[in-house]
Order: sequence, then structure tokens, then C-alpha cells
Amino acid sequence: MKGLDVLGLDAWYGADHILRDVRMAIRPGTITAIIGPSGCGKSTLLRCFNRMHEEVPGARVAGSVMFDGWDMYAPSSDPVDVRRHIGMVFQRPNPFPTMTVLENVVAGLRLQGRYDRATMLEAAEQAMRSAGIWDELKDRLDRPGGRLSGGQQQRVCIARALAVRPEMLLMDEPASALDPVSTQQIEDTVQELKRSITIVIVTHNMQQAARVSDYTAFMLREDPRRPSVLVEYDETRHMFTNPSHKRTEAYITGRFG
Repeated sequence: MKGLDVLGLDAWYGADHILRDVRMAIRPGTITAIIGPSGCGKSTLLRCFNRMHEEVPGARVAGSVMFDGWDMYAPSSDPVDVRRHIGMVFQRPNPFPTMTVLENVVAGLRLQGRYDRATMLEAAEQAMRSAGIWDELKDRLDRPGGRLSGGQQQRVCIARALAVRPEMLLMDEPASALDPVSTQQIEDTVQELKRSITIVIVTHNMQQAARVSDYTAFMLREDPRRPSVLVEYDETRHMFTNPSHKRTEAYITGRFG
């Protein structure tokens, strides 16, 4: 398993300076939660970790993001190669609706040119087991992905991200659009995945951050004319019981945000 070192990261959307001088070390084999009020740059920071931020027209980044010693923003680094190592699951389930469950899970492998059906089936089963969805769907692999429940769709998307065997998984509020039962299933899946992969999750849910994460990063943008900053980054149990900054305590206790 591998970690991530963020060294003086700044990010912009056009002229809007979103993030300023973010510095943090994401430890291998841990779950890190990123919390903060709406509009504080949580998702932007997450997207900087696998170079998806720059896909937005006018977006740019300064600073370094080191993945096990590899500078992902070096001129020689290929964003596509970065995303092979660092997968992503989005806020709303986004399976390809006309593809079957199996086709959805192995879509990334097909893009890499791995077309052998036996290899595909083996990889799909392994990924779906890791995502906690194999037993539910093993007899429905030919069913269209768009006909599944929301929770099943999201876990299929997790399996799709895992099928290419990334070393880190980014999750942008993966349970925010789901019911409580599906949310619990996603949280259980995340805890199981921690055994084999490093995870960073953006969440607006304080209880969820406290339940699932080992470390928590608190982001804040106090003035819309100024960029967001990383206020505090610490072990979750410490941050939620004895935060180092008054702004962190005020947010966690619900006094703002």
C-alpha cells in the first residue's frame, strides 16, 4: 500500500484561488476523511490527488503531490497513468446505464486492452467481492447496470474502480445520495477495503467521518474572496475529542457550517 504527500498545493478555477498551501501526508493503509462546510474546496482537493481537477477548463494547480515518491504533477507524468494508480468514486452513482453489471465492472480493464473473458470474469468477481456486491449480483451479471438500486449502483461503481487494481481510492461523498441502509453498506465496504488499499473520502457527515476514518482533514474558506486553507489534520479520535483549533471545535460541534 502507498501513501500521498501533499506539498504546498494551490489550486485555481480561472482567476478564483480555491486552495492555498495545503500540506498533508496521507499514510498508507488508512482512511482519511476530508470535512468542512460547503464550498470550502473539499472536492477540489480530492480531485487534485489524481489530476482530475485540471480536466475543468481554466483550472490549474501549483505545488507537488507525491505518490510514494512519484511527483504526479511533474511534466513527464501522464494523468491517465496517475488515474490507473489512484481511482475515484463520485458522489452520485454513475454506472453506464445500457451496459450490463459485468460490462460496467470491467469497463476500465477493456480500456487497457484486456479482453480475455476468463480474465475479465475473474477480475470482476474479485472486485465485486471487495466492494461487497458479489453475493447480491453474481446471478445478475447480465442485468443492465442502470436498473439496480442506488446502493447497488454505487457499489458496482466501487467495483469498477477496484477492477483495475489501484493503490489508492478517492471517494467524493459516496453515500450522500443513498438511504441509511445503503449508506451503512458503503461504510462497511470502506472498512473492509482499508485492509488492502489507501482511501481518502470527502464527507459532509460528521458522524460518518468519526465512524470510518483514521485521520481527518478540516478545510475552511472563511471569506469567499480568499482561498480555502487546511485548518487541522490529525487522528480522527483526537480531532473529534480534543481539536487543536477553535475553528475546528466550532465546526465539529455545529456552531457553524
